[in-house]
Amino acid sequence: MPPPKDVVKIAIQMVGAIPQLIELQQTKPLASVLKDVCDAWSLPNAERYALQYADGRQTYITESNRGDIKNGSILRLTTSPDQEAERLYSGIQSNNVDVKTDSLKKLASLSQDVTFAQEFINRNGLKLIFYIVEEGNDTGEILAHTLKAFMELMEHDFVSWETLSAAFIKKIVSYVNMNAMDASVQQLSLSILENMVPTSRLLFELVKKEVTVDRLLTHLQVTNTQLQLKAMALLIALLLAATDAERRDMMEYLREKNIRQFIHKNIIHSSEPLGDEMAHYLYVLQSVSLNLHERRMRTSMDPYSQEQRELLQSLRQAAFESESESPGSNFSTERRRSLCAKEFRKLGFTNNSNPAEDLRRAPPGLLALDNMVYFSRHTPSAYSRFVLENSSREDKHECPFARSSIQLTLILCEILHVGEPCSETAQAFYPMFFGQDHFFEELFCICIQLVNKTWKEMRATQEDFDKVLQVVREQITRTLCLKPTSLELFKTRVNALNYSEILKLRQTERLHQEETLAVPVLELRERLKPELLELIRQQRLLRLCEGTLFRKISSRRRQDKLWYCRLSPNHKVLHYGDVEEGVHSPPIESLPEKIPVADMKALLIGKECPHTKEKSSGKQNKDVLELAFSIVYDVEEYCLNFIAPTRYEFCLWTDGLNVLLGKEMTSERTQTDLDVLLSMELKLRLLDLENISIPDIPPPVPKPPSNLNFCYDFSHAEQ
Repeated sequence: MPPPKDVVKIAIQMVGAIPQLIELQQTKPLASVLKDVCDAWSLPNAERYALQYADGRQTYITESNRGDIKNGSILRLTTSPDQEAERLYSGIQSNNVDVKTDSLKKLASLSQDVTFAQEFINRNGLKLIFYIVEEGNDTGEILAHTLKAFMELMEHDFVSWETLSAAFIKKIVSYVNMNAMDASVQQLSLSILENMVPTSRLLFELVKKEVTVDRLLTHLQVTNTQLQLKAMALLIALLLAATDAERRDMMEYLREKNIRQFIHKNIIHSSEPLGDEMAHYLYVLQSVSLNLHERRMRTSMDPYSQEQRELLQSLRQAAFESESESPGSNFSTERRRSLCAKEFRKLGFTNNSNPAEDLRRAPPGLLALDNMVYFSRHTPSAYSRFVLENSSREDKHECPFARSSIQLTLILCEILHVGEPCSETAQAFYPMFFGQDHFFEELFCICIQLVNKTWKEMRATQEDFDKVLQVVREQITRTLCLKPTSLELFKTRVNALNYSEILKLRQTERLHQEETLAVPVLELRERLKPELLELIRQQRLLRLCEGTLFRKISSRRRQDKLWYCRLSPNHKVLHYGDVEEGVHSPPIESLPEKIPVADMKALLIGKECPHTKEKSSGKQNKDVLELAFSIVYDVEEYCLNFIAPTRYEFCLWTDGLNVLLGKEMTSERTQTDLDVLLSMELKLRLLDLENISIPDIPPPVPKPPSNLNFCYDFSHAEQ
């Protein structure tokens, strides 16, 4: 019979005593339980004792958390939290260095427990810690234990960070700024400051003033990975707590100090593996940097802004040497305006008379204009080639540069989450981001050229604009998932992922989604293949029995004579002969020539055929080569030469003749037909398994029964 739900079986240990195995009644007061345990070991003053877990964090058992005790838990009888807090409170004031050190070490460990922390804080224990830090000259181990205990006590939020004295904060700052200081003390000091920064604007300004960015960069360059991590944590805390203007200034200063290149070389590509915490900080740094583009992204173009109009005009001037602006031109204002509108249309603006209207949509707003200008100024040859190449294409086939740039900027903002708040747990940063200044703009330069390349591969028109950009989005996201370490590598991989590759990947994923690539389904495909190939063979032979009308091609390539060929219903003889124009399916008796199938020796195709090798035939016709085949027959090895009317007929006849010769069907049509038939057959057979996942491994076959007595014995059946 199972024990009641409010009773748990546990073990209780004590140093120097035999453990007790008891059934703990959760309804019984904890004080009574402790009294029974102490009585069993003949211990007086049960109120001075408490229970705590023997393993893990060794949390004290209280009335509030006793419900978490599970069957089989091992507890330990120890000094009660109030007694322990009193003892350590006295111990850290001892003049004996060893006692003080041991007390602080035990305090740092026990302070993780909320019950003990509350008892110690209620005794004004934090005041003692402040005194050790502010007034004392302790360094090394004592100071490290003190700061660790302080951190653990503050984690419970019993005391506000804003109550810390200026003297205490300055002392913590001094530990960070000292060169000759124990690394563990500096790590703890950095952690304290990191926790302090988000709590109030006053503390943020104080830390920002006292701990310079240069000092944090110095800590980032050390070989101690933990110190490096804590320095990065404080830097991120300062960036997140700063105003937009302060954040922009800090990021600009970090850029001047080449922080990205340092991170790329010494942290991302260091010999030590990158931990989850550092990965998160790098993600936040990337996110903060990319979000600097948010202001421009959310700002629409102002058609009355002289600066913005000049940027827009610079795009046109960089692409075209306008006749209207050449020296000595006497064009009227109307003529000049007409030329400008024409050039803006060639640039791909939808509203060519007032291109500023295209940039009124925000997002992407002015960020799209910034990207276009950056592309035109930093890669002028690629910019000119893009614009001029498309302005010379047929109407509707040109790839509109401006419209594509605006949409691409929006796509990049969505992929890179520009303008979105940082996640508190994400770790997805791009290594190549830290290897390149002006990352967003340089990425745009690569991707806008990708748009033009994909446009040509898809042979797109203006109606296909959204489809092309959808493919480009997929190319970018798939390549980013590979985490390329540099923009050059990204460029190589994204250009290799062309439109045909995207189609193949989509097909494969669709098959996976339909579970047609599951192991049992693949096995079923292999079992169905022979049956379906036989079906295709029968279809090919039936087609040969129906026959086909062929044209004879003379040495002058004149297609002036017709002849017909068909297989006899018993598949033993090929009948053929000349026919008149207009006869489509002559009876088999009207075809005078015959070739017994048994006399057929081989099938030749393409360049192997004798009628494609004739010297008098002049220049080889590629179309004829693709449709030519010949049958070699009889002992003398005569040839019957064919030129199929279509590629489809060529595939059917070559497959059919191979079947008659006892060989495999090799045409591309065979594979296409087989895929179609397999797909249909599989869907029909799996119809009853819709929405049921198919396991990769078949379930185990059960063992045979120990006896077969349950079988009916027919020999004893009644007569």
